[in-house]
Amino acid sequence: MRSSGGADTVFDAGRSLLCRHIVASVDDEASGPTYSVTALAAGLQVHHVDCAVMAVGRRRPEPGLEIFAQDLTRLPVVNRFVISGALSRALDTAGKQGAVLHSHGLWLMPNIYPARAARRHGVPLVVSPRGMLGPEALAFSRNRKRVIWALGQRRALETAACFHATAWSEVEDIRRAGLAAPVAVIPNGIDIPEGTAETSARTVLHLGRLHPKKGIDRLVAAWARVAERHPDWRLRIVGPSEIGCREALERQVHDLGAPRVDFDGPLFGSEKRAAYRQAGLFVLPTLNENFGMVVAEALATGIPAISTKGAPWQGLETERCGWWVDHGPEPLAAALDAALALPDAERALMGARGRDWMRRDFGWDGIAARMAQVYAWCLGQGERPDCVVTV
Repeated sequence: MRSSGGADTVFDAGRSLLCRHIVASVDDEASGPTYSVTALAAGLQVHHVDCAVMAVGRRRPEPGLEIFAQDLTRLPVVNRFVISGALSRALDTAGKQGAVLHSHGLWLMPNIYPARAARRHGVPLVVSPRGMLGPEALAFSRNRKRVIWALGQRRALETAACFHATAWSEVEDIRRAGLAAPVAVIPNGIDIPEGTAETSARTVLHLGRLHPKKGIDRLVAAWARVAERHPDWRLRIVGPSEIGCREALERQVHDLGAPRVDFDGPLFGSEKRAAYRQAGLFVLPTLNENFGMVVAEALATGIPAISTKGAPWQGLETERCGWWVDHGPEPLAAALDAALALPDAERALMGARGRDWMRRDFGWDGIAARMAQVYAWCLGQGERPDCVVTV
């Protein structure tokens, strides 16, 4: 058995594999892990993995989703660490039952509790950093992260029997942090929606959190350079604003005189799907991303996409469904010019290729099957899967 240390645990290969996914919160529907972690857990059920997602927050529990209360204090700074004694105790019980513990994300107490339970009961811990070890991500709230690293995050990561990376670039982040455990390279999956994009759509869409690390200011600067050459197109920026990002972007739009720029708050469900269908092009100008779920969502809807090289979407070029460009307004402006000058039929063909790619390589069933193999291997049940690297 590959375990994280502690007491020996004997696993019966004939029984259903038990796994618990831990993420700080699933309250924010605009957050990528809210979708990807819950969808992965649902997919694993098909592969005979007894799965549940454990989180802290206000969302109502439902089948396969366990929600725990936060231990609130009068100190807002302390509350930001998402301390939950109830979650810690539940993880201890899961470890005692022999569950594989799969932790998603970093820098909060729900990302440290699983390691404690894994060490105590000798069960495997799998950790998905979710892009939070990338240099650009580490640059935000640097001092706070250094404190958490010293207080427990480092030891929690060193407890891992295996890491999960959604792209090869994230393997580099893990190794750069001095972490030597094996890494399973498995992308996120995506559901293929029923409807596809409107062929004549004239909207450039960016959808996701409005945060400085997303590089949206570079998209605005690029749009200001090309907008007059494409007067029938508009730029739509959709998502929840963090740390005053929307206000800063609106000032930038005004200062640059960028025309036809619309801002909307977060969209969910049918409204979010409609936003994709009504777009003719998707742009992700991010500084750093371990996956970039929004690119997969756009491609699954049949929209060509532009992504900076801050996200692992080089397949946009090899699959001929978009552009993978360097950082900065100039490369973005060049890609926008090329994309918006294409005939509708050519953009539609690119979108169709992207949708076929998502269906072929990013279906949840295949991704869940690979993850189940990783769990079994961590338990000493089977050979090392091809997706696991040890260097």
